[in-house]
Amino acid sequence: MLIEVVKPGDSLWAIAKRYGVTADEVARINGIEDPTRLVAGQALVIPTKDRVHVVAPGESLWTIARKYGTSVDQLMRANQITDPSRLYIGQRLRVPGEPVRPVIETNGYLQPSNAEKDRGIVAETANYLTYFSIFQYIVQKDGTLQAPNDEAALAAIRPTPSVPMMVITNFEGGTFTPDTARAIFDNAEARQNLIDNVIATMKRKSFYALNIDFEHMYPADREKYNAFLREITARVHAEGKLVSTALAPKTSAEQAGQWYEAHDYPAHGEIVDFVIIMTYEWGWSGGPPMAVAPIPQVRSVLEYALSVIPAGKIMMGAPLYGYNWTLPYVKGGKFAPTLSPKAAVELARDVGAYIQYDYTAQAPHFSYYDNDAKEHIVWFEDARSMQAKFDLIKEYGLRGISYWVLGQSFPQNWALLEANFTIKSLK
Repeated sequence: MLIEVVKPGDSLWAIAKRYGVTADEVARINGIEDPTRLVAGQALVIPTKDRVHVVAPGESLWTIARKYGTSVDQLMRANQITDPSRLYIGQRLRVPGEPVRPVIETNGYLQPSNAEKDRGIVAETANYLTYFSIFQYIVQKDGTLQAPNDEAALAAIRPTPSVPMMVITNFEGGTFTPDTARAIFDNAEARQNLIDNVIATMKRKSFYALNIDFEHMYPADREKYNAFLREITARVHAEGKLVSTALAPKTSAEQAGQWYEAHDYPAHGEIVDFVIIMTYEWGWSGGPPMAVAPIPQVRSVLEYALSVIPAGKIMMGAPLYGYNWTLPYVKGGKFAPTLSPKAAVELARDVGAYIQYDYTAQAPHFSYYDNDAKEHIVWFEDARSMQAKFDLIKEYGLRGISYWVLGQSFPQNWALLEANFTIKSLK
């Protein structure tokens, strides 16, 4: 597979012909419903057998060779290059050799809503996921659980290669609450009640693993949370099941803030089977416009994590969505709505926008004016931004990737994921 960026005047048929594939194949993989209306700057995944790399700003033959596990000499011979310093942006290079597809685990958070939608999400993504994380079982202060209506989703998952993972949270009133977590930590009876309820639910519903997503806790409860993790992990392990935690994206042990301080990276790396690091939401609906998961920030988080947690225990988080901000941004003003990558491209098409790409953040964006003459900027994900994330997984040898959240249409992501990795099944 390769990624082609649409230029003004390009047609789907011309692009497909260029690479010896059919327009129907390209349309299917990229979820294109109207093949006559491509968007300038739109990234397309092309299902070629040969590996082709399109040179991006700042790249050299050495960095490209390192990316694909080949050598500069092999690249030069395959492309009849005599002067390795004379690359140009947009140049297509044939990459010799067979692609290496590392084995990874993949996870997707699924929020059950209605049976038909849940079955559709599972049918679309099960072949690409090791785990479906059922979000969420809400922990009550007495240790009982408020369960989602997940029967249809779980029934749909059973015959697939994927396994279900139970997610418990300290959610209340539309946000994560530190008081629920503290009530569990400080009350032995409530704590045992919670653990018993988790074990019973995992057995009854055949959950393969547990994901503990406790967020925004009191910083003073850090060691209490660690102790709770040791206690519940021992019990879940005794049942032959796995335990994971969701971690805020930290760049140091000393990072301040209630979202970060109670998350002890070294302790989680020691106690649980793996962690899911939420490497997204730098650009968020209530904040100033920017990429949701800019690569420099993601890399900084991973480098700290790797200094205290084994790579084989780290799943990198990735967003399946973007945001549409109205400008000028006003702190405390109207929140930006979310949109799927597919919807973002369709919006760019409808408003006549040219999709730009930020090579530092490794993220696409575009601007436009609405019918009320208000300016908007949209940051989202595309094949290029996902490939940049996949490259980090390969570079650091991570356990895998975790998607937030399923149900956002992004067809090209799944084709690209499969082209990059061998996805582990636990069945």
